[in-house]
Amino acid sequence: MAKKTYSKEQALDFYRTMVRIRSFEEHAADCFMKGMLAGNIHLSIGQEAAEAGAFAAIGKNDYFCTTHRGHGHAIARGADPKKAMAELFGKATGYCKGKGGSMHITDIEGLGALGANGIVGAGQGISAGSAFASKYLNDGAVTVGCFGDSSTNQGIFHECLNMAATWKLPLVWFVENNSYGVSTDIHRVTNTETISERAKAYNAQGETVDGTDVFAVYEAMQEAMEWARSGKGPYLLEARVYRYQGHYCGDPANYRPKEYMEEAMKQDPIEKLGKKLIEEYGMTQEELDQIHADAEAEMDEAVKYADESPYPDTDTLLTDVYADDNERCVAR
Repeated sequence: MAKKTYSKEQALDFYRTMVRIRSFEEHAADCFMKGMLAGNIHLSIGQEAAEAGAFAAIGKNDYFCTTHRGHGHAIARGADPKKAMAELFGKATGYCKGKGGSMHITDIEGLGALGANGIVGAGQGISAGSAFASKYLNDGAVTVGCFGDSSTNQGIFHECLNMAATWKLPLVWFVENNSYGVSTDIHRVTNTETISERAKAYNAQGETVDGTDVFAVYEAMQEAMEWARSGKGPYLLEARVYRYQGHYCGDPANYRPKEYMEEAMKQDPIEKLGKKLIEEYGMTQEELDQIHADAEAEMDEAVKYADESPYPDTDTLLTDVYADDNERCVAR
């Protein structure tokens, strides 16, 4: 539950970000179903409040890692939808020049994005390493590692959390718990009520928050960032969310009970905030509709840009495959 009072403009900023994330994802899904994208894509439709709230609290000079379900993080961080969509299309105008695709939108200098990752849980080690670099360099940055609930059952989660807590690294781990790792309910394979309480084993800080409440997520992430930046060590923040699609685009998700989506629709984060904007901030439905229309137009343009962009030249096949020209990627 949010504790602070927010201005109309602040609430609108959250709403716009959430609508833009969903519109991007829906456009990506449409392109995938039309056969315009190679490979597969993993969407975060339904998780927009968690992404918008969390990334609003991350500083300009901070870093983050994300996952195979990372488009929303990129948009919330300020990514150019045209470049992001072009990367999904495998085009030379994309963030990774078309060589990464959906699971690898990366921009260290512009966004502080240390990489999305198709390997489940891999960002935990990368984010911990980045946090160690910040402590070593004393650059004042916090690194945020984003991942899903199921990845917390891997050894790397426990090893890195233990190390980060022991060395008091400026690290925030942001878990979007949508209750499913592919088709497995997290409660079938985890003997704790929450993910965040696992932090206690390493004397680290943890909290669970309603991931459909953008204000609550924002406040919790502000607290987590302050905790990590002040030298107190890592913070494990869990946002409970709903994943509207299955694991991948086109997955019918028959493994989930019908009650899951029934509850998800009741808690839709965009509808919740839209209702609040009308009832508490004096917005009209027409004004909210215009925000949706603007987002649709923006993402239509992104798809057009991506579709018309060129593919990478074959001569560049072996270039850009390893970054060695920035200090955070060079072994010390």
